[in-house]
Amino acid sequence: MPVEPSIKILLVEDAATMRKMEARILNQIGFTNIVEAMDGDDAVTKLEAAGDVQLVISDWAMPHRDGYALVQWMRADERFRAIPFLMATGHGDKEYVAKARAGGANGVVAKPFTPDELKAAIEEAFGIRQAEAPTASVGPKVSAEGKVHLKLAHIQITDHLALGVLKHQMVTGRKNPAHFSLETLCMPSWNPVQAALEKGEVDGAFILAPAAMDLFSYQVPIRLVLFAHRNGSICVRNRSGKYVKPYQQFFKHKTFYIPHKMSIHNMLAHMYFTQMGLRPGVAGKEAVNVLFDVVPPIAMPEFLKENPEACGFLVAEPIGSRAIAAGIAERQFLSSEIWQEHPCCVVVFREEIIRQYPAAVQEFTNLVVESGRFIGQHIDEAAEIAVAFLDPQKKLGLEVGLLRQVLSDPAGITYDDLYPVVEDLETIQDYMVNRMEIGRTITVADFVDRRFADQACGGGPTSRRPTAGVETAAAGSGAQKLRAFEESQKLASREGKYLIFGLGEERYGLGILDVREIIGLLPIHELPAMPPFFKGVINLRDRVIPVLDLRLKFGMAEAAHTSRTCIIIVEVSGKRGSTLMGLVVDTVSEVANIKEEQIEAAPAFGSDLDTAMILGMAKLKEGVTILLDIDRLMQTDEMVHLAAAM
Repeated sequence: MPVEPSIKILLVEDAATMRKMEARILNQIGFTNIVEAMDGDDAVTKLEAAGDVQLVISDWAMPHRDGYALVQWMRADERFRAIPFLMATGHGDKEYVAKARAGGANGVVAKPFTPDELKAAIEEAFGIRQAEAPTASVGPKVSAEGKVHLKLAHIQITDHLALGVLKHQMVTGRKNPAHFSLETLCMPSWNPVQAALEKGEVDGAFILAPAAMDLFSYQVPIRLVLFAHRNGSICVRNRSGKYVKPYQQFFKHKTFYIPHKMSIHNMLAHMYFTQMGLRPGVAGKEAVNVLFDVVPPIAMPEFLKENPEACGFLVAEPIGSRAIAAGIAERQFLSSEIWQEHPCCVVVFREEIIRQYPAAVQEFTNLVVESGRFIGQHIDEAAEIAVAFLDPQKKLGLEVGLLRQVLSDPAGITYDDLYPVVEDLETIQDYMVNRMEIGRTITVADFVDRRFADQACGGGPTSRRPTAGVETAAAGSGAQKLRAFEESQKLASREGKYLIFGLGEERYGLGILDVREIIGLLPIHELPAMPPFFKGVINLRDRVIPVLDLRLKFGMAEAAHTSRTCIIIVEVSGKRGSTLMGLVVDTVSEVANIKEEQIEAAPAFGSDLDTAMILGMAKLKEGVTILLDIDRLMQTDEMVHLAAAM
């Protein structure tokens, strides 16, 4: 019996564009009685007000109260304990799926999801459909000529073009494998690819390396046999808004889209923004000021266009170049500028296919390697193949000229060296597990089966020439290349406009883009049991804003307020997302345009401030000005406790 389409669904999602898309998907599968909530706290209010909600679909990573806290609250309340709860989350790795279920969720659907995936998850949450457990593969068909019919999954990105070239050559009769026939399955996102591999619905796949390693860590019987490509991803920024120094301010307090949590894109974006002096991550997990959100790759341009609070995305080509051509985005960097010749997608097969049909796997590996070399030697023809392979239904609007541009970029994607280098995969694992706290450690050598690549690639990786214009990736291992990037990049430019204010005889500066407004003193309502520097809260246009006295915060003596005393309203990042806060200062004097050459590093002594809070010391004609990092200033232990109390 299907789920009644008239049920009232509470849809909880902090990102307005994502919420709109999810509501549209619900409409597509027949559900129209939808109540929307912006976060977990809003969901609690809506649940208590509505009284007749019959299903909750909630994001996990949200400010104020996240989806995990929401489901636990519901399961502890007799009124809402029995309502089915579906976690719709960008945490698609298996660890979080298990945690969501253990916390009380009736089902989990990983973003980005399709209408069919959401429908199946809803039916599972209501107990109409059982969760599909991995099953032993029945095995592929074998023809009368002894050819095994291989089914390979992929998505619509140039990372998988070597598969498209091989398929085209087989269809046109230029290649006639002796041991296999080929069926390619184009899937709408990474989640169906993972699910098909796990359930044995496909024999192999072109898939994100970290996602494949995550499956392997949970005993999904797959092995990596080849890299699918190297390089090939692009970071673009939203064309709306001014991109001026200090550049990190363009991204601060904004949303940035990635295609999957378990991806090289997540890793490289994290590294890039960290080098800028920012703190990227998901809402609710840590004090972040660039919020990562998972979006279907092909939908990223639309999301960027519709959401002015989105600063950009990092994704495989040709999606970024398509957004640039459409006037939606500007190019920020290519992934090779951070790690030259990095792996991204890999070719995996289920173990039983490797065990039962090694000759077919070997021939397939040989032909994919040949197809990769063909792309570099015949870019015009490869571009034509790419349009047909990546956009067979003409929904993406791809053009041969755009693909030709992507394939011919000297710093772009390469296919001529697909040998699986274990050290590169270990570099990815080390950064994601130890720096980002994502995924689980595996023995990579056990995951990689290099015997097929040894024959197809001549025993090892080829020596590569440096990409033109890219200086960050010196010869050596992936770890060496990433260290070179970290040492050479000077992304945390401090140059830009600062609001200058005074406390006693000292001059301080705050990045002008962190400042929302400057107001005179308003009545401050005190709150009990707060630290001395916390003066209370003000009501600013019906919004309650906490107010701090920076004199007391910096250990200075309290001073009587004067006609020049004012409150600077700033936006800061916290564990609940960005928030507004008021800073009481003695005076505000000017907005100064400070050049990088005017700024020196903070001294190790000579200031009462923790130097981690100081961007630098600006030498101006009016005197030395201490430039403050507002987020680090507000991320002290005291401030964390204060935020928890508000």
